[in-house]
Amino acid sequence: MKKLTVFRNPAEDKRITYGINLVMEELERQGYEPLFLERPEDPADYRCTPGKKIYAGILEEDEFLRWAYQEELLIFHTQAPKGEGFYLQTLPGGLTVICGGSSTGVLYGCMELLERIKESGELPEEIAFGDEPVFKLRGPAVGLQKTKIEPPRLTYEYPVTPERFPWFYEKEQWKEFLDMLLSMRCNVLYIWSGHPFSSFVKVSDYPEALEVTEEEYERNCSVFRWLTEECDRRGIWVVLKFYNIHIPLPFARAHRLELLQSSIDPLVADYTYKSIVEFIKAFPNVGLMVCLGEALRGDQNKTAWFVETILPAVKQGLLEAGIREEPPVILRGHDCNPFTAMEGAKKLYSNLFTMWKYNGESLTTYYPRGVWQERHQKLSEIKTTHIMNVHILADLEPFRFNAPLYIQKCTQAGRSRLGANGLHLYPLFYWDWPYSPDKTSERLRQMDRDYFWFAAWFRYAWNPDRDERAEKEYWIHCYTQYYDISRETAEKLFEAQEDAAQCAPRILGRVGITEGNRQTLSLGMTMSELTNVDRYRPNRELWNSVARKGEQPDDYVKKELAGEKHVGETPYDMISDVRVFAESALKKIASAVSEVCAGGGRRQELFRIKTDIHAICLMSLSYCKKVEAAMKILLYKYTMDEKCQGDFKLLEEAAELMKESQDYYRELADLTQDTYLYANSMQTRQRKIPFTDGDAYGHWTQCLPEYEKEYMSFVRNLDGLKNGVLPRAESEEEIVPLQPSGFTLLSEECETYKIEKGECIFKDSHGQIQKAAPELSNLTGIRMDLGDAMNGGVHIKIRFEEDSYLLVGYMQTGGVEWLKLPDLETNTHADDRGGLAAVYRNAVKTKGCPVVEIHAYQYEKGEHDIYFGNGGYMIAGVVSQQTVLAPRNADLGGEGLETLDWMYGQ
Repeated sequence: MKKLTVFRNPAEDKRITYGINLVMEELERQGYEPLFLERPEDPADYRCTPGKKIYAGILEEDEFLRWAYQEELLIFHTQAPKGEGFYLQTLPGGLTVICGGSSTGVLYGCMELLERIKESGELPEEIAFGDEPVFKLRGPAVGLQKTKIEPPRLTYEYPVTPERFPWFYEKEQWKEFLDMLLSMRCNVLYIWSGHPFSSFVKVSDYPEALEVTEEEYERNCSVFRWLTEECDRRGIWVVLKFYNIHIPLPFARAHRLELLQSSIDPLVADYTYKSIVEFIKAFPNVGLMVCLGEALRGDQNKTAWFVETILPAVKQGLLEAGIREEPPVILRGHDCNPFTAMEGAKKLYSNLFTMWKYNGESLTTYYPRGVWQERHQKLSEIKTTHIMNVHILADLEPFRFNAPLYIQKCTQAGRSRLGANGLHLYPLFYWDWPYSPDKTSERLRQMDRDYFWFAAWFRYAWNPDRDERAEKEYWIHCYTQYYDISRETAEKLFEAQEDAAQCAPRILGRVGITEGNRQTLSLGMTMSELTNVDRYRPNRELWNSVARKGEQPDDYVKKELAGEKHVGETPYDMISDVRVFAESALKKIASAVSEVCAGGGRRQELFRIKTDIHAICLMSLSYCKKVEAAMKILLYKYTMDEKCQGDFKLLEEAAELMKESQDYYRELADLTQDTYLYANSMQTRQRKIPFTDGDAYGHWTQCLPEYEKEYMSFVRNLDGLKNGVLPRAESEEEIVPLQPSGFTLLSEECETYKIEKGECIFKDSHGQIQKAAPELSNLTGIRMDLGDAMNGGVHIKIRFEEDSYLLVGYMQTGGVEWLKLPDLETNTHADDRGGLAAVYRNAVKTKGCPVVEIHAYQYEKGEHDIYFGNGGYMIAGVVSQQTVLAPRNADLGGEGLETLDWMYGQ
């Protein structure tokens, strides 16, 4: 046994102790016999202890280190360690010093020394190395969320119980995960929930708000305290994230309130205030992340809620607990005006942070620009720590993404183009944590399957500026060690995964509907979504902010026909590039895996990586063919006559390309049938693209029949079109009017009226009806004052006699005076009551107002206080939920057959 002395630091804390113990455990495995001694009173006497020695401390606080520095024994060839920085040095006399700018810095110094001991098998004879992180915050998000909604609760609302989240109570799994995060030098763990307080605190004034049993409550508090302590030992700060305004189901029922509050109710404000006070008292070292959306409407309301309820509650909790140090509060700049919110907050609170999404809810580019870049830059200019949120990854689901150099460029862009100095990282399959979607006999854990996803992001959050060529060698070495394969095989594995990583981001950025989680990219897109994109309310910031500058298919064809020059990436550029990357990735991974002997454990993972890349290749080739078909159809669409007659050769070529795309997709469905449980981790109706309802259409095998019907409809309708056959327009005489359902209007500021020609849809004589879809002719509408709707919005109090649809009309324009349709890009609750898709398009034509589209929202029997936010809108009536609503385009806005959607069986 080799002797080694560890000098105890009298000021040593739990982080330093934890780090030193890890180093000692490894040295013992390497044949050392550590001896712990008190630090000599006279610093110079350290030399009197023979052999190798170790000492750890905080530079600015440690007498021994200050002495060594003054005596020029401890000399920094880099800058002196500050904060989480550290410096390792061998002093004369065989003393290895671990010097940190803080206890976390010392802990990271211990981790660096630990890695070197593991690599060499011994304590280094000589070391002089300093390092510090570039990003101040670095850590993953873990969701207390489920893949499906639990009615009557809504999205995000899951009380914390052992039945819902057994993994939350598994301490050994937590320790394993936290040790992994420490090895990657993470310093924050974000835990997301809709309304966590009702599972972790009691409010004496509102006992009905507790959503768990007494036993569950005690267990939750115990586990959460334990978790925060374990995190603290590892230098990890726990942040609990919550949405506003969400309230517990039993509290809502007891007070006859909506589960989601869109405006500030004094009772709800009092409950929320007292919940936060109790939480701060119970868990004073836990930070809070505030999302002022998605239920709460109106920027003024959101700012008021932040500065008049949340922050005062935090301060009161600190006061009652006798705590002077403010816990950090992060404002998530989502669905709010973060600038006005922060302006007010900074007058009350000092320890503030900001956060915004990197590429939205996907990973699309390391070239962020446009409005998104500007938003990040302005948030970073507030001079608090600004965090880039790598969020949801809806375009990467469900596959692995082990592409370190791609990730390195993203962290560099986050710092240099966005001004971020913090990283918040989602796992690749967020909604189903801790499990991966792979179809295996025993569910794989994401921390294992996606180890390199986490490792790469956090390596580059520590330092994004590492040399790219050296980094390639670093990761090849990691793969060699991790999978026990040759260097040559590891290099092919590395290159295959980097190539595969280029496919999904490029496809989504060029032809996608949204960077948000309403689209599951891997499940494909319909022809209508490619050739009539406006119908699906595309998020244009996908193309303008988080994709390479270029042209969407519709834009390309219009420019081509106008003889204009193309600028940036065209759809054909994307097709060419993606095909090259996909086929190259498949070739390289096939070659790599052919060199590996079959086996269990990590080697088995190589075969799953191969399946992933094969699936990504098939997905990409299917997209390429379908986009080519879309380009042909668009060219036909913009050159046909008023009877939809044109160059049929274009449509014939499109049909052949659609068939080739379908062949690739069928192969993809066959491949994934036995390898993946589902494609999307959020299996709710928030998933709209390619098909509404992420549960019914969560796997390729479920989508394939729809694509087959689409192709068959196109071929059949093409034959008819060649013979001049067009769909017959539905006669208004054939349409049966909807039957009204009983309701009582309780709001004195509103009034009822008959939906008929000549009536105004607003009280102040705006929007005289000129024509309405016949479905609405029997209904009684509700009208408000347009001025009131524009200036603060209107509360509509109504009692429904049965479960009903409330028919709400949105104006088809972007004017600030009109209510905006809830948007799944920013509000996951937008479709909780249905209604996101229009039932009757172009359904009401009025004098002086834009054309109205009718949406149907579901409300339960009883009283409701309905508030949609600022802006004018129409309420066209109430019908029973037993009514079968047949969506159609009433065509009062002028849209007809020219979209060609009818050719796909739409």
